[in-house]
Amino acid sequence: MEHWRELAYSASDGLKLAGRCYGWENRDAVPVVCLSGLSRNSRDFHELAMYLSVEAQTPRRVLTLDYRGRGRSQYDPNWQNYNLGIEADDAIQGLVAAGLQHAHFIGTSRGGLICMLLAAMRPGIMQSVILNDIGPEIAGAGLVRIKKTLEADHTARDWAEATERLKLAGERDFPKRSLSDWERHARMIYRENDKKPGLVRDFDPKLNKTMAEIDLDSPLPTMWAQFAGLAKHPLMLIRGKNTDLLEESTVQKMAEMHPGMERMEIADAGHVPDLGERPLAERVATFFEANDTH
Repeated sequence: MEHWRELAYSASDGLKLAGRCYGWENRDAVPVVCLSGLSRNSRDFHELAMYLSVEAQTPRRVLTLDYRGRGRSQYDPNWQNYNLGIEADDAIQGLVAAGLQHAHFIGTSRGGLICMLLAAMRPGIMQSVILNDIGPEIAGAGLVRIKKTLEADHTARDWAEATERLKLAGERDFPKRSLSDWERHARMIYRENDKKPGLVRDFDPKLNKTMAEIDLDSPLPTMWAQFAGLAKHPLMLIRGKNTDLLEESTVQKMAEMHPGMERMEIADAGHVPDLGERPLAERVATFFEANDTH
């Protein structure tokens, strides 16, 4: 039995977008909206969404969204529309299409930056926020790694090659992941290639142009002003101990600006911790249960 259904909706500019609705029969708790990383998609949240909507003490609705150009959402003919402002508006349209007026939010990496924008654009839609390995200031080393990932070969012959490629790239930061864990992640990131045999990463290759525009020799823009908009919302920060994107000095400044921010550091994890792992999923559920009313 499937516990989710696909959501199809339109962006403000008419682009066709997609998402997943989990546990839509659960009407007694505040729902959750999950926003993924730069090149990732709604499949990243499948295990977490299943836990929150079926197994948690307080089952709730969970909406996971594919940004434009990722997953099952339409590719944008203008790659310059792959930006935070438009993607934040896309998320708002997703909430409207799903009939949600108010929700807890989870933002992984880029999704966390979108949460910061939403706090400024539509603070009333937010009950609480979890930021997964992201802050208002991004470390240059992490950005360089992401840029290289986007510029690398996006194809693989089969699932074994895709799995091995991810393992080689990530096993230093995630030393305790098993081969089956890496295969599970491969199936989040890759899809069957509809143009030739084999697999391809599940995003528009033109997404790498957004990174090519960034001058890594100049100071990177920050989002401290937008982060300040989260001050009125319960906030939890999850950080991988081995992350190269979120420096400890940034975490300290975040805590100074938001003294009530809960912090959780994940050992043997880099960018980003896997929220589908049971201990983390349980901690996420506990945070939301504690903040269904505030």
